[in-house]
Amino acid sequence: MPEKKPDLLRVTNLKRYFTMKNTFLKKNRQYLTAVDGVTFSIKRGETFGLVGESGCGKSTIGRTIIRLYEPTGGRIHFDDHDLTEMKQNELFPFRKRMQMIFQDPYASLNTRMTVAEIIGEGMETHGLASGAKRVERIQYLLNTVGLKKEHANRYPHEFSGGQRQRIGIARALAVEPELIICDEPISALDVSIQAQVVNMLEDLQEKMGLTYLFIAHDLSMVKHISDRIGVMYLGKLMEVCASNELYDNPLHPYTQALLSSIPVPDPRLNKVSKRIILQGDVKSPINPPPGCRFNSRCRLCQDICNRETPELIEVKPDHFVACHLVKKA
Repeated sequence: MPEKKPDLLRVTNLKRYFTMKNTFLKKNRQYLTAVDGVTFSIKRGETFGLVGESGCGKSTIGRTIIRLYEPTGGRIHFDDHDLTEMKQNELFPFRKRMQMIFQDPYASLNTRMTVAEIIGEGMETHGLASGAKRVERIQYLLNTVGLKKEHANRYPHEFSGGQRQRIGIARALAVEPELIICDEPISALDVSIQAQVVNMLEDLQEKMGLTYLFIAHDLSMVKHISDRIGVMYLGKLMEVCASNELYDNPLHPYTQALLSSIPVPDPRLNKVSKRIILQGDVKSPINPPPGCRFNSRCRLCQDICNRETPELIEVKPDHFVACHLVKKA
C-alpha cells in the first residue's frame, strides 16, 4: 500500500465576510458572506482544484489563506502551524513558503520595474540571494519558465499575456515556495497559450515537488491538472472528491449541472448530450437566509432544503457532499 502523504494545508470552517453596511448597532450591520464555513485539506505534492461560478468565493479563499484578506472565522494550518491569528512579523517566515499566481498577469506586475527587479524583489526581501548569485538565479528562473535571459531588462508592457504570466510564475518560484495558489492563472490567456502554461506548471510540480491550489473556471483543464476537486457555490463547498470520481459520478445537483455544461468535442455527440438548465435566481450573498444556498435553483429541492443548511459529509470513501438528498452509501 502506498504511503499516505501528510497534509501541507488544512483549512477548517474558514469564513470571510465583507461589511456592506456598518451601523452603530451590530445586529443591523449587513455582511457579504464571500466564504462561509469552508473546510478542506491539501496534501504535499498534490493539486487541489477549486471550481464554481464567478462570485462564489474561490479567489477570496486563496487570498484569505495567504492573509491578503484577514479571515472572519475558522482556522488555517500550514504544515501544522496555525496562521490564523499570527501577526505580520510572525507570518514573515511563511510568506516565502506560500506564493500566489494572480489572475491578471498585467495588473499583478509593477509596470515601473524591470523583469529582473520583479523576480528578484522576493529574493532580496527574504535574503536568499544577492549580487552575482541573484542575477544567476533570475536567469535560471527565466529559462525555467520558457523565457530568455535578455528579457530580464525589459518591462511588463513589452510582453504578451502568456509571457507576462510566465513572469508571474517565475516571481512565485523565486523564493522557493512549497505551496503555490494559482488564482485562475489561465483565464486571461488565449486558448493556444493555456495548455502551454498548464503543462509548464505540471512540469515544475514534478521537478520541484510543489503543491498547488488551482482555482479556475475551465472544468476540462481542472480535471486535467487536479488530483482532487472542490465545487463551490455562493461561499460554500458543495462537493469534494478525487478528480476522476467527480467527473464519473457527480452526486450534488449543482455539480451535475455544472459538468453537463462542458462542451463535447464531437458535434454529433454535442447535439444529443443532455444539458441541465438551471432555473430560478441566484441568492444574494448579503445576509443569506438559512437552508441550502442552492435551493432556489435546484430541480430536486424539498422542504428541508429551505429550512436547514446541509453539512459537508463523507457519503463514500473520500467523497464529500453537502446535500440533504444524498445519503451515505
